[in-house]
Amino acid sequence: MLFSTIETLALYYLIMSLYRFKWRWYIWQALFVILLNNLQSYLLRNELGMSNVAPLVLILIFIMFFTAVVRMPLILSIIATISGYVIFAVIQTIIVLLVFGSISNIDGVGNGYFLQLMTAAVVFVVFGYSYRKGKGFTFDLDKLRFKLEDILLSVLIFAFVIGISVLLYYNEILLNALIFLVMSAFLLYYSTRKEKEDA
Repeated sequence: MLFSTIETLALYYLIMSLYRFKWRWYIWQALFVILLNNLQSYLLRNELGMSNVAPLVLILIFIMFFTAVVRMPLILSIIATISGYVIFAVIQTIIVLLVFGSISNIDGVGNGYFLQLMTAAVVFVVFGYSYRKGKGFTFDLDKLRFKLEDILLSVLIFAFVIGISVLLYYNEILLNALIFLVMSAFLLYYSTRKEKEDA
């Protein structure tokens, strides 16, 4: 959980820095979502053997987080999350090749933890430097927004939690379903709160 939290926090930092958002403004909300996500990811991998689904769930959660909490337009949150995830994966792959030679050489839990820490360290250093130098992408956010975006986000969150909950219910992983419900309630709260503030 600790190393996964550090790794996922680095992904959050990468995306926020790459698109010139103030990552400190949302750090506590991000940590809350990251911790819940890592807990459900652990259950998905170990209880259901669905390790291949975990990255997709993380991407969907980040898209909803950036739209509901950071208030990125939905289009930008999709672009930012996917591009950030790809860049993160490329960095991790390069580290694997330079340090271990290949993925098959990563044997043992210790090497996995070391890889997570190394990736996070590289991301924090490289993207911290580029952010301070004013590098990154900026957009006219209002031009990227479209009508009924908040309604679409709420529908997306509802559809996501219902779909995941049904899947987990039939696999009798009720704790994981509860985690998704809490996370979705958190995202919906921010979505509706921000909508009222913008009105």
